[in-house]
Amino acid sequence: MKKLLLLLVILLAGRTAFAQIEGHVTWAYAAKKISPTEAVVLLKATIDDTWHIYSAYIKEGGPIKTSFKFIPSKDYVLDGKITEPTPVSKYDKNFGMNLTFFENAVVFQQKIKLKTKKSTIKGSLEYMTCNDQKCLPPETVAFAVNVVL
Repeated sequence: MKKLLLLLVILLAGRTAFAQIEGHVTWAYAAKKISPTEAVVLLKATIDDTWHIYSAYIKEGGPIKTSFKFIPSKDYVLDGKITEPTPVSKYDKNFGMNLTFFENAVVFQQKIKLKTKKSTIKGSLEYMTCNDQKCLPPETVAFAVNVVL
């Protein structure tokens, strides 16, 4: 009986060891100079087929919106809010409301005013990935973007 119990524990532990975290979005970061003192931070999500992430501007009561936190620095200030292209808008029966989201790829942009010639813009983003059958738990990802004027 002890051998059977030990075998069962080993099998279950082995199965857990091979479990993978499901991920359907990859992020890339860059910056583009737009004037002698300004740049735009670009945060690009590449999304697997059949999956989507939500807009930064969805209403309360739905899924987790994509959000961005920038670590304050004496080197720069944010200029306005994060911008995004026009999202897909569709009624979602699971949430019982119209939702706005992105499929395939999306580039979010944040304009900044630099107080120095070069800086590293650091922060984090949170997003939720869903398809027609399920949603994954929200993920938080740290980012760092070097900006040189």
